[in-house]
Amino acid sequence: MSAHGDHDLGHTVAGWTGTGIATAGCTAMGVAFAARSTGGLVLGGTVVVLAALATWFLHLAGWGKATGPRPADQHPWRVRDTRARQGHPDCLGCRLAGRNPVAAPAVSIEPAPLEQPA
Repeated sequence: MSAHGDHDLGHTVAGWTGTGIATAGCTAMGVAFAARSTGGLVLGGTVVVLAALATWFLHLAGWGKATGPRPADQHPWRVRDTRARQGHPDCLGCRLAGRNPVAAPAVSIEPAPLEQPA
């Protein structure tokens, strides 16, 4: 049992990698802001966007996690999610990749009845 008890804190390779890259990008942006460097701000922002893309790609490769708690045997952060290829339910990243698309609910539009003047 860990110091946190039996919780699924969501530590994954995708999460740690994305956090590390985003931290580097934010640090670069902070230094560039203090130095009044527009190019540095753009570079740091680009690194932050790359962090989001790296996290997404790692999630799709199975190194992330589905929404909600995982089984206890999958709590360690280096465990690969074998169900990622089918897509995770209620996962925006999987839907954007075309995995497990959610069908839009059918909407019927009926005209409102017209009121007759009295």
